[in-house]
Amino acid sequence: MKNLDNLCMNCFEELTQGSVCANCDYDNDTQTSFVYLQPKTILNDRYAIGAFVSHESDAATYMAYDMQELKVVTVREFLPKGIAARLEGSVDVHVRERFKPSFDKLKNSFIRLWETISELKNLSAVIPTYDVFELNSTAYAVSEYMETISLREFLLRNPDGNILWDQARIMFMPVLTTLEALHSKGIIHGGICPDNLVLCRDGKVRLKSFCIAEANTMSSELEFNVNDGYTALEQYENNHKMCPATDIYAFSACIFRALVGQNPPDAKSRELNDKLMIPNTIAEKIPTYVIRALGGGLQIYPEKRTQDINTFREQLNASPTVIATASQDEKVQRENKRTEKAEDFEPVIEEEHYKGYPVYDDKPKKNKNNKIIIVVLVILIIAAIGAGVYVAKNGGIGKKEENTSPSVAVAQYEVPDFVSAGYNQSDIENNGAWNKQFKLTFTSKYSTDVEEGIVFEQSIEAGKKVDQNTEIVLTVSKGVQTESVPNVAGQTVDEATKALTDKGFKVSTVEVYNDGSHTANTVKESYASAPAAGSTAAVGEEIVLQVYGEVQTTSAVEPENEIGTD
Repeated sequence: MKNLDNLCMNCFEELTQGSVCANCDYDNDTQTSFVYLQPKTILNDRYAIGAFVSHESDAATYMAYDMQELKVVTVREFLPKGIAARLEGSVDVHVRERFKPSFDKLKNSFIRLWETISELKNLSAVIPTYDVFELNSTAYAVSEYMETISLREFLLRNPDGNILWDQARIMFMPVLTTLEALHSKGIIHGGICPDNLVLCRDGKVRLKSFCIAEANTMSSELEFNVNDGYTALEQYENNHKMCPATDIYAFSACIFRALVGQNPPDAKSRELNDKLMIPNTIAEKIPTYVIRALGGGLQIYPEKRTQDINTFREQLNASPTVIATASQDEKVQRENKRTEKAEDFEPVIEEEHYKGYPVYDDKPKKNKNNKIIIVVLVILIIAAIGAGVYVAKNGGIGKKEENTSPSVAVAQYEVPDFVSAGYNQSDIENNGAWNKQFKLTFTSKYSTDVEEGIVFEQSIEAGKKVDQNTEIVLTVSKGVQTESVPNVAGQTVDEATKALTDKGFKVSTVEVYNDGSHTANTVKESYASAPAAGSTAAVGEEIVLQVYGEVQTTSAVEPENEIGTD
């Protein structure tokens, strides 16, 4: 095992020229904030923490040394921004009280994510992760260290700023197999961009910077970093949900950047102007089937986008199925164009058409035929009116006919389970079949158990058969109702209790010592309540008040019994 005292905390090679490493140029006198693990901290009696690398939305990353395997690794520590930090001098992660339930839930997501990635370490486009554990009131994931260069840097080093499809195909296509495997395990990367696709020394392109799903949308309580041009529309605040097509959008944008030499416009602006411009000099070098595949992958709305990696791969490979479909489409388009051209520009057809009309020399014959037709039509109209009057007066043609004529049956449909699947309002509104079968309306109310935006009640139970267009009212969760804790310092217990219960809070009290300078049964002036005044708390949460008790009287203490102080 190496002696850590004389090692560089970035590359873990021996220091030979003072604090600045001759191997990697890292200055080992660099100070690390107390928020992060300090260099030479040992985790699990195995991993020596080195230089701090970065702090993303859900985790901090460090260089580290595996003292068992004797190799450099990277350690990712669950440390969600704004929710958790460290107190100076402590290795344990400190979580604010009101965020503790969220922290535990998010930590479990972190553990599940990296345990799943560790199971997939044999995939070619994943940097292998081989250890996941809990320590210091948080969780850690240990991955192999690989020297890499980002796709963005690689492209910037290219003289033209872009590459041809033949080269791009070799780089990008193997990543699709990894993405497909990740999606099958329920993992959406959510942050694919030229900075998170890296080229390794073995020639392979790999994905890095995985985050938990809760960190990949703007609506999350965690910090979300937008990658303009690569972040899909559904990751902004709207009713669309993340899905495998989210990664397909970002991956398509990376291929677009590699081939065209510029980022696609950001998704929000494309809602207003959905045009992807490719210069002719570049477009002529890109195969038509690739442009078509990128068009499907970069559809702005997720429901219109290519939905799965297998289909996207076939489109990029121009598989026989895709070629046949595309050829058929082009054939139909050519046929339509020929038909339109014939109708518009072939005068012979126009002349023959007009020859079908009577010429002026045939006026007597024309008038005679028309009179016969008119007489017949008048007779038929009179008969129809008479039949209509008879039916109106007699309620029908006859009992026998009425009994034997078939009645029109109203279609019936089985009510789906809108609640158990976790649908949001947009999911249901975008389902054409349901909206044809039922009249669906929405209402909303607060819920302490169901995430905001999710349908959790339906007015007609699932499985019941109802007539077409029956109204079903679906209730959407507004999430947990919160209120600001009012300042009740100095108030009587009754006044403070009323102020808090009016806001929907529960109230309990803790009696504190009264030296005689305070009125009994009043709330303390300082640290009056927990949670504190001005903080946000869920309606129904208990607010604890510190209340002065009755004045306590004590007998005088004899001088000889007093305890002195040094």
